[in-house]
Amino acid sequence: MAVKIRLARTGRKNVSRFRIVAIDGPTQRDGKFLEILGNYNPQKTPKQFAVNTERVAYWIEKGAVVSETIHNLLKQDRFYEKQEGVKKGLSPETMNLERLPERKRKSKNTGKKKNKEEAPKPAA
Repeated sequence: MAVKIRLARTGRKNVSRFRIVAIDGPTQRDGKFLEILGNYNPQKTPKQFAVNTERVAYWIEKGAVVSETIHNLLKQDRFYEKQEGVKKGLSPETMNLERLPERKRKSKNTGKKKNKEEAPKPAA
């Protein structure tokens, strides 16, 4: 049984919210999960992300595979740095590691057409 830590969608149409769950690998996205580890709301400003770090560390220790999205969220929350500090005997409160700021993304091109001068001329 390959356990994965990934997102399970909740919320209604166009109002996406996600649970962070430990789930058996081949199970459907919103299928039966083993444990809820946290939640993620990408539509809030700033984005809400809450996770039970002790349980995530437990599942990773047991061999759970973390999805790419969850890996990026944990990295932004500095989870891996905190875990290294705990292994060295430091407490997370004394490390003063704050959440990294959200990544700035370029706006998508909204389908604006190029000027006629820039557009290639059709062959006659």
